[in-house]
Amino acid sequence: MIPRYSLPEIASLWSDENRFSTMLEVEILACEAWSLLGTVPAEDVATIRERTAGMITTEDVAAIEARERITNHDVAAFVDIVADRVGQPAGGWVHYGLTSSDVVDTTLSVTLTKAATLLIDAATALEEAIATRARELRDMPMVGRTHGIHAEPTTMGAKMALWALQVRRDRSRLERARHAVSVGKLSGAVGTYSNVDPAVERYVCQRLGLRPVPATQVLARDRHAEFAYACASVAATVEAFALEIRHLQRTEVGEAAEGFRKGAQKGSSAMPHKRNPVRCEQMCGLARVVRANLQAALENVALWHERDISHSSVERVILPDSSMLAYYLLVKFKDIVEGLEVFPERMMENLERSYGLVFSQPVLLALVASGLDRDAAYRIVQRSAMAAWEERRPFLEILRADTEVTSRLSDERLAACFDLKAALANAGRVFDALDAPEPDIFD
Repeated sequence: MIPRYSLPEIASLWSDENRFSTMLEVEILACEAWSLLGTVPAEDVATIRERTAGMITTEDVAAIEARERITNHDVAAFVDIVADRVGQPAGGWVHYGLTSSDVVDTTLSVTLTKAATLLIDAATALEEAIATRARELRDMPMVGRTHGIHAEPTTMGAKMALWALQVRRDRSRLERARHAVSVGKLSGAVGTYSNVDPAVERYVCQRLGLRPVPATQVLARDRHAEFAYACASVAATVEAFALEIRHLQRTEVGEAAEGFRKGAQKGSSAMPHKRNPVRCEQMCGLARVVRANLQAALENVALWHERDISHSSVERVILPDSSMLAYYLLVKFKDIVEGLEVFPERMMENLERSYGLVFSQPVLLALVASGLDRDAAYRIVQRSAMAAWEERRPFLEILRADTEVTSRLSDERLAACFDLKAALANAGRVFDALDAPEPDIFD
């Protein structure tokens, strides 16, 4: 991932230094396990620990890369450099009984687990930020839209409370994905433990906080696809919210806007009046990349026989990029939420812009309750609604002139259909769900 979208705390997990350091820890732990089984002398394990202390540096990475240009195999190059550093005879025990994927896949699981934890923490922080704003705006009325058209009244708080609940579901997906990838294997060339004792796998995985699982030469890639899906779901969620803010910031709508640093920020190089939703547009654009990566992750599930290497090159791109971008989206959208400006006067102005048509359903239901056939009632209300829109007159005024309406509804009953408070009386129901205790997803 390019530095522009790489936040340091997660980017460091995907550095070559961290990858080789984790691979080294896997190798050393395997030697410790062999020592406990009586295969590797304890003094050789101590030597390996002592002589690899301080690895892996930038210079070590460069040495491994130089060696790989000779071996044309990154793990073999890594083992050569580590063994050379340790020296003989202790260095000969490095990678004993293992195949490359034992080390690579277990290392990747460690990294994915840590990345998932960062993502979960970021999702938690975003949910809390959105929930805070939702409660702040709980009773702020605005028009609700379906298909982009005025529908019925809602509140900005209810809208954002639904956002918080969606982020909560994404957090649960991330927790499940972390559970799926928190696994390791050190079971040899085709997963049959032909040259490695299962006790070695158990020891290494336990020390790394992983669960040992059955595998072929590689861990099954449906696990990694699940992780990629969780990242893609986060991206889709953030995009949905960012797209809504972009709509609300349109000149014709003007109900909310990204924060803007007055006197410092510039919206356009050419037009000084511009204040564009550039950060939300960035969120929408980056989401496309994460979603596209999911397809590649799913295609990685199918491998030849007990393994091939077609997944490896793909994962070197999509897993770091997806996790880093999902993290970036969560962190940066939290900033957008906290700085979001809302304009209640404009919200009310827009709510009233459709001449009271947002109350058409209460009128319909009142007529039905009066004993009128539903289809007949619908046609009466629709006719008046179209007239209000075409004539740009208040909907209530037109209904009051319709004898088919007034013969069934008193003026008091008709006016009650246009009560904004009544329309929003249950809008806060979503907060009951937001405030409810969360179930344990692993119950």
